[in-house]
Amino acid sequence: MIFAREVSDNLTSLVKKIDQANAKNKSARMGSFVVFLSNEEGMEDKLKELAKKEGLKHTVLTLDNPAGPRGYDIPKDADVTVVLYTKRTVKANYAFKKGELKEKDVQTILKSVPKILPDD
Repeated sequence: MIFAREVSDNLTSLVKKIDQANAKNKSARMGSFVVFLSNEEGMEDKLKELAKKEGLKHTVLTLDNPAGPRGYDIPKDADVTVVLYTKRTVKANYAFKKGELKEKDVQTILKSVPKILPDD
């Protein structure tokens, strides 16, 4: 689950790689979604275009208000928040202020994906 306030190149990189991980781990029923916390006009069309342009097939893009869904307490200063969980238990949690998410962070997040996959 990823919460984001706006589309950026590094976020797009992360979402594409998570989408690929979903496809690779389909048998484990891995799924993901990105909740964009925005009331920006035209954001829905922007997200549809993003999904089409990047070929996203296994990741759901959604919209919510800037505060985020009730009960999730998304930090106001977090531009991107990534929560990896399984069976309602958080296994890894990352938060980045605007401009802080870098490619090395994307790699760190991807290395945490096995934490949410079943032990085979």
